[in-house]
Amino acid sequence: MTLITSTIELAAVCDRLSTEEFVCVDTEFMRERTYYPILCLIQIAGTSEAIAVDPLAEGISLAPVFELMANPQIVKVFHACRQDMEIFYNLTKTLPAPLFDTQIGAMVCGHGESVSYDKLVRKLTGTQIDKSSRFTDWSNRPLSDAQTGYALSDVTHLRKVYELLSAQLSTNGRTSWLEEEFAVVTSPATYELDPQDAWLRLKVRSGKQRFLAVVRELAAYRELEARRRNIPRNRVLRDDVLLDIAARAPRSAKDLAKVRNINEQFAAGRSGTDIMEAVAKALELPDEACPQLTNDNDSRQPRPAIVELLRVLLKQKSEEHQVAQKLVANAADLDAIALADAADVPALRGWRREVFGNDALALKAGKLALSASGDQVKIITL
Repeated sequence: MTLITSTIELAAVCDRLSTEEFVCVDTEFMRERTYYPILCLIQIAGTSEAIAVDPLAEGISLAPVFELMANPQIVKVFHACRQDMEIFYNLTKTLPAPLFDTQIGAMVCGHGESVSYDKLVRKLTGTQIDKSSRFTDWSNRPLSDAQTGYALSDVTHLRKVYELLSAQLSTNGRTSWLEEEFAVVTSPATYELDPQDAWLRLKVRSGKQRFLAVVRELAAYRELEARRRNIPRNRVLRDDVLLDIAARAPRSAKDLAKVRNINEQFAAGRSGTDIMEAVAKALELPDEACPQLTNDNDSRQPRPAIVELLRVLLKQKSEEHQVAQKLVANAADLDAIALADAADVPALRGWRREVFGNDALALKAGKLALSASGDQVKIITL
């Protein structure tokens, strides 16, 4: 079990790994008390060598790892890579490429939706991974052999998984299906949240534009403050408190102190002042500058029966093509298709249209029917 704690060791092993066709990569991190994740361990495996890199080791430079991640000749293999990619982007403002995500590859090959790493390893290789160190505090030092071994298992088994999925994709001709999905996770825009868009993560019950404007400004304030202080968003303001403030739109510290879980000291302090400034900014906006909920732009609702027919068709086509339903279309896609044949959704573009979209439109047009025969759903051309 190789734990790298010096730049010299790291440079040497990364130099050896630079001759590989692919490397498997994973990270361990902590972010319970911070806005930005704290990188605690990097695991990398080539075909015959696997290492764990200690980013917290005194004096170590991760430059050799970053250089390896940027090497265009080496495929970087991850499983469920978004959080790992976010870490690399935060540290370098670049993303590992070219990339292969085995969770996405597994969905394309019909191994389930958002399948976990241990389940995929067990399914493809028959190996049972020991998950006893799953909830380790990776920031504590020293790391035990058991912890290091557990961490390395996240990349050593990934080698075989990648090879098996690659062979399956070559056989079924679906390599191109991955391009759109990989384009999302390798785009910097995926990891750059505009504070003015932070409000879209909140579950709001009112579509009133002025209320939404206050929510947007408060969420933007919270996002920037969380980054500045490097603390979780809810340590600045919890979601429910933020929405309560937006509903009351307080203009004074006295009014702000009436909000649930806000005391007078907080309301009169810097945070209270910043919150009231955000509220005032929202209240001063012209009506046309206030946000709208997307669903408010179209008051029509899809017919539930049509949506259910599309859902059955989606399940049948996904089983037929052995691809995860989630990858083909989601609930919002089905609603949009039920409302409009020209809906701008992924399910009506590219390979998804071939697998599902064309038949979905034919079903709506009365050119297809669904029937049952025993325990099977049959698609009938009319």
